[in-house]
Formats: sequence, structure tokens, C-alpha cells
Amino acid sequence: MSSGVRAGLVSADVLRKEQQELQKPDRSIKHLEEESRNAKTVFRDKSGRKRNLAQEQLEQRLKAEAEAKREEQYAKWGKGLAQERQQQQNVEDAIKEMQKPLARYIDDEDLDRMLREQEREGDPMAALIKKRKAKENKEKEKPRYKGPAPPLNRFNIWPGHRWDGVDRSNGFEQQRFARIANKKAVQELAYKWSVEDM
Repeated sequence: MSSGVRAGLVSADVLRKEQQELQKPDRSIKHLEEESRNAKTVFRDKSGRKRNLAQEQLEQRLKAEAEAKREEQYAKWGKGLAQERQQQQNVEDAIKEMQKPLARYIDDEDLDRMLREQEREGDPMAALIKKRKAKENKEKEKPRYKGPAPPLNRFNIWPGHRWDGVDRSNGFEQQRFARIANKKAVQELAYKWSVEDM
């Protein structure tokens, strides 16, 4: 037979001997068994090169961390940064208010400030207070030109506050505006002529 045992009617002694011979370890492959017992599995890619699984896992983990960080940032942006700051401010204000005693007395500075900042309808001093606040908050404004309307320019730049009103240009701006107006008029006339028959 192909397995090496006898075929047909065989006695039990012969069968036992054959089984023992088959079970004997082959000395020619014994060293291979010892080497392969502690050997690690070699993983290869499609082209047959060895794969470094530890390096691949590290790269995948770093990639996943970067992706998670990016997703977290997009989620944060999606909620709105100003709204998140406002919510944080509201939480801080609520915590600050919770730490105060429940009963408020007449000398409570926060309550006094809050009541002073409220604007009430029919308050005779409201206009004066608004003026004072505006004066305090007002930054020093740069002086602006106050005179007759200046000629148009292509950048819509207002003249400086010291301009005397004399146009010293070479006329390019006026020619440019005239060309634009002429082109627009010709296009409109062409359009009207083309749809005249309809």
C-alpha cells in the first residue's frame, strides 16, 4: 500500500510491528521539529516580501489617532466655537452664582452692578448714561473728508481728510467709467435689437 503497511490478511503481530515502525520518530526530520517548535510565523504580502506586523500596527494606530483628532476638531467646529465659548461662560456664571449665599442683601456688589446696567423704559437719565458710556468706549476716530462728493474711482476709496476738493488726476478713471458705460449700453442695444422680432 502507499502508506507502507501490508495489504490483505495480516496477523496481529505483524500489524503491531508495522504500527511501532510508523510511530518511531524519524531521525532525519528530528532537528527540523526542534527548530520549528520555537519558530515564529512569517507573514508575507502578495509579492512575497516579509511583513513587519508590529510596524504596521503602530502605523495604523498613529493613523487612527490622527483621524480621531481631526474628527474631534471638525465636530468642535461644527458645533460652533462662539456658541461653545458662550456655553462655557454661562456654566462659569452659574457656578459663580451658586457659590453665593441664597439671601442677597443691599450691599451686594454684583446685584448692584447688575441693576445699574439694566436699561429701563422711561428712565430720564438713560440718554445721559448712554452718552457717557459711548464716550468712554469710543476709540479715537480718524478724521474723515467732509465736503462735496468726491469723483468716483475704481477702488471706491474715500479721499483723505485734508483733500481740498481739486481733482488732479489725468482723467483715466473717468475714461474707464465711460468705456464701461458705453460697453454696457452697446450690449443692451444689441440685446434689444436681437429680440425685436419676437
